[in-house]
Order: sequence, then C-alpha cells, then structure tokens
Amino acid sequence: MDAAAPPEEIKLYFDYKSPFAFLASGPAFDLDRRFRVRVRWIPYQLRIKGKGERSQNSEWKAKYSYLDARRFATPRGLVIKGPRKVYDTEPALIGALFAMHAGCFQRYTEEAYARFFRRELELDVPTAIAALLAECGASAFEYEAFLAGEGAREYARCVAEAEADHVFGVPLFLFRDEPFWGHDRLPLLEACLRESGLER
Repeated sequence: MDAAAPPEEIKLYFDYKSPFAFLASGPAFDLDRRFRVRVRWIPYQLRIKGKGERSQNSEWKAKYSYLDARRFATPRGLVIKGPRKVYDTEPALIGALFAMHAGCFQRYTEEAYARFFRRELELDVPTAIAALLAECGASAFEYEAFLAGEGAREYARCVAEAEADHVFGVPLFLFRDEPFWGHDRLPLLEACLRESGLER
C-alpha cells in the first residue's frame, strides 16, 4: 500500500460505563501510532436494565462480567469497581464530543474511565462532567451550553449512525464495514490491519 495514502478510518463505538470499553481505550489510543489508521471515536450509550428488571441469569452474568473485566484490568494496574446503579451516561458522552472540539479528548476520556471505575465520578451529573472538562483545559460554561444545544444534536447523529451500523454493544470497532466487538477482539483487528498492509 502507498505509504503516502491517507490513513484509513476505524470507527470505535464506546460508552464510559462499560468496563470492556475502558479496557479497549488504552490500546485504541495507540492504534494510529502503530498502523496507518485514524480511529474515530463515536459515543453510544448502552441500554442496561437495573436490578429487579433483569432475570436471575442476567444478574449472574453481570456479576461474572465484572469479575472477568477485573481479571484483565488488574495486570494493567487498572481499577474496576462495579457501579452502584445504572447510569444515564449522555452528559458524559456529550462531554466527550465537547472534549473533541476542545482538543482534550484523550485526557478527558482517560480520566472519565479511571475515575468512574474508582467510583470518583458521576457520569450522569452535568456539573461533575463540566468540572472534569475544566480540569482538562476546556470551558465548563461552554460545555453546559453545548450540552443543551448543539451537543445534543451531535449526539443524536451519533446514535443514528450507530443504528445504521447495527451497533449492539461496546466497544465495537468497525473497519471496512467489518465489526470487531469487545476489547479481546483487538488482536483480530490488528491482524486484519496487518493483512491490509497498514502496519507502520
């Protein structure tokens, strides 16, 4: 492949309340250094039932999922504590879009994931998201205006794009219309990128 060709796009659908999206985030930030690709992060909120709304089997599965996530997280020095409730992460996901415009997306994302899974950040509280954005060098005041206006519209376009891409969970990578779901599918994605001649 022509080394001067523009990088190919990989879509990455993510949600800050997903422990597996958290596990995928670090390697995802490194993809464009290792391959001639550009990762386009697209916020997509998981719709999760709360306790009392799930079957007993689903409760067991949810408990196991966090156990499994911690197995992967601990060797990497990451902390993953199960959340105390089901979060509406729209304020945080619109915060991600704002951080992209403000040029602090990676720092915001790293902090949002780490703090949420240490139970130090409420993803559904706009003032908490505004404070985090301010720490990252963005304007808390402008975020609040963005949240109620253009941010909500931009997020709705992301949701529509996810539906068109048949997104059913996160993290979901999409390369040349081929989906790779889950942080543990990253080796398969990377093999595909190598076979496509995109390794740097």
